[in-house]
Amino acid sequence: MTRLFAALALVLCTQTAHAEMAQRAGWSVTPSSKSYDALIADVKSAAKAHKMGVVTQAGPTGAARQRGITIPGNRVIGLFNNVYAVNILNLSTAAMIEAPVRVYVTENQDGTATLSYKLPSTVFAPYVDEAGPELATLATELDGIFGAISAQATQ
Repeated sequence: MTRLFAALALVLCTQTAHAEMAQRAGWSVTPSSKSYDALIADVKSAAKAHKMGVVTQAGPTGAARQRGITIPGNRVIGLFNNVYAVNILNLSTAAMIEAPVRVYVTENQDGTATLSYKLPSTVFAPYVDEAGPELATLATELDGIFGAISAQATQ
């Protein structure tokens, strides 16, 4: 009986893991016709083209595979630029907890991938009262850069 519940739980978790990203307020969600691996490579290339560095990368897919669990491709990539980091830090020490801004590459059931991220203006909005309108201006600039990265990477 315990094995039956464990098997059922695994099936339900696996089915949930295949849910594709949905549009939501304050996010950009862009499905692509590219494979998961191709979209990751193109995000990195587009980030470099728009003078953003790949600062972090993390995802559970490889570690799950090593444990014998198969889940769809899932990678979070942190992107940022030191010029923005210094400027934001000068406005709000607390706001720097949000850097790097993360983009999320997820594998879809049909083998394509989706690129999602919270808009930088959404990410930094809680700090604008403290930092002032200059932070909102920088975040809006970052919205444009991340939009360009997304457009280039998903085409």
